[in-house]
Amino acid sequence: MAEKHKPAPMVDEVSDFEILEVAVRELAIEKGLFSADDHRRWTEYMNTLGPAPAAHLVAKAWLDPEFKKLAVEDGVKASLEVGIDWINSMPTNFGTPSDYCNLRVLEDTPKLKHVVVCTLCSCYPRPILGQSPEWYRTPNYRRRLVRWPRQVLAEFGLQLPADVEIRVEDSNQKSRFVVLPVRPEGTEGWSEDQLAEIATRDCLIGVALPKPGVTANAKLPVHPAVNPVDHDH
Repeated sequence: MAEKHKPAPMVDEVSDFEILEVAVRELAIEKGLFSADDHRRWTEYMNTLGPAPAAHLVAKAWLDPEFKKLAVEDGVKASLEVGIDWINSMPTNFGTPSDYCNLRVLEDTPKLKHVVVCTLCSCYPRPILGQSPEWYRTPNYRRRLVRWPRQVLAEFGLQLPADVEIRVEDSNQKSRFVVLPVRPEGTEGWSEDQLAEIATRDCLIGVALPKPGVTANAKLPVHPAVNPVDHDH
């Protein structure tokens, strides 16, 4: 039996990109491109989003081979069937450049495991998956996953056999990803709602596998950075 691994701690750092975002946001407000109230309303709206639509997309794909084919071939079109209209569902009624993207659904197989990262910043399919977890945005995850994917997945508690290929997909402004895991054994006869419960956010990113009875994400401790970025500079 493989040794169990607890998730390794992530490091709490403020990245250069986060500092840049604050500076650009304040400049945009000063120039009148949008108001502080516009930004507040947008932030509040984004915080209402969660991974339920993506979980139902995966559950529908497990139950319906034709829908699974559609999801893999055209993730944007398949999203409509779980209530996500990438163009017309935003408060602005037209979406934003960062959220209107080419959603791709990555199908796992027994010998192939996908996992998603954004090496540049934190690109993430928010309309269908909600806000990204804190660890997804840390330099710890972004830098290490592309170099040592098997080790990083083990830190999340996911140990894969040596003959399983791990494919790391790098999100960007134009293309973002949701992982379609292999349906686990022991879920025969389950409804879409039951299956969606085990298609957790971590499974949809690719750092976990769905299991009957597991409906929560990994709890990753976050340690303060040794040399944190000074917010005043």
